[in-house]
Amino acid sequence: MSAPSISTLDEATRDEGGDGHTATKIFHADQSGSVVAYTYEDLILMPGHINFPVHEVNLTSNLTKKIQINAPFVSSPMDTVTEQSMAIMMALQGGIGIIHSNMTIEEQAEQVLHVKKFKNGFISNPVCLAVSNTVEDVIKIKKTLGYSGIPITADGKLHSKLVGFVSARDIDFVEDRTTKLSHVMTTELVTGSESLNLQEANAILTKSKKGKLPIVNSKGELISLIARTDLQKNKDFPNASRDKVNKQLLVGAAIGTRPNDKDRAQALVAAGVDVIVIDSSQGDSVFQLEMVQYLKASFPDVEVIGGNCVTCSQAFHLIEAGVDGLRVGMGIGSICTTQEVCAVGRAQGSAVYHVAK
Repeated sequence: MSAPSISTLDEATRDEGGDGHTATKIFHADQSGSVVAYTYEDLILMPGHINFPVHEVNLTSNLTKKIQINAPFVSSPMDTVTEQSMAIMMALQGGIGIIHSNMTIEEQAEQVLHVKKFKNGFISNPVCLAVSNTVEDVIKIKKTLGYSGIPITADGKLHSKLVGFVSARDIDFVEDRTTKLSHVMTTELVTGSESLNLQEANAILTKSKKGKLPIVNSKGELISLIARTDLQKNKDFPNASRDKVNKQLLVGAAIGTRPNDKDRAQALVAAGVDVIVIDSSQGDSVFQLEMVQYLKASFPDVEVIGGNCVTCSQAFHLIEAGVDGLRVGMGIGSICTTQEVCAVGRAQGSAVYHVAK
């Protein structure tokens, strides 16, 4: 049965009939010149006609020019909100977390790396050990990183000849922790070649019933790894936000505008961060504009979000400097005091509308 045709009212008729107002009429000055700033709580949407089922609703949103997330949710770079655990859960649910910068450069980079390693396609930098390492070394890795499936290479490094593999079942009943891995490692291995794509590698891993699949080149040197647990994670979280190249979870991190934040940015990029947020209550400053230009020139593949901004001119200056996204709002959070302390800011509904314009 075809859907019935629906007649529509023009804008003037809707206004006269009490059916709400357009955004243009609400957010711009009236005939007397009066302007009102609106928060979200000041506004309510009028219901419209529904002509689609709920399963056709698509929440996919652009975070920046190049980064798309499956759910329009981003957690704040505050030390009471986002560290690695929050960032992981945000990405698994389709959003993204921005790890705060109220920690050392090394700690923040490590947190970014932890998120990127949590869910991988090809694990490009797996932890390796050598035959001369001991069972104790495996136990330490288990305690710090949470896994004990470790490839053994000739010199204990990536891009070295793969000679064995150690998993929990190899060491569970070994009482002497000083035992060399050469005595307990498995040497009959199922491996994949570097020419495999992710789907082909997953098929081999599924058929082999192994926990890990080492990927080697023509010389037998280890170049990456695939984990069975990642296949299960793909099933459990089909809407997870992942990068397009390595299928790793998306994660962002915040920096400031001081000179040493350039070193922080470099460490974050090395750890694999997908987007850098310049965390400042006032984004339209010479310090932030210079930082944006530095980031885009030094790390062209990393997206940069600038802010905060609430006016058209602020947004224009940041866009002109090269940002890939804007952080809109000033003093509108439950514990943000910019409006009270500095008497600077704007109601969020009006801020979003005018910045978007």
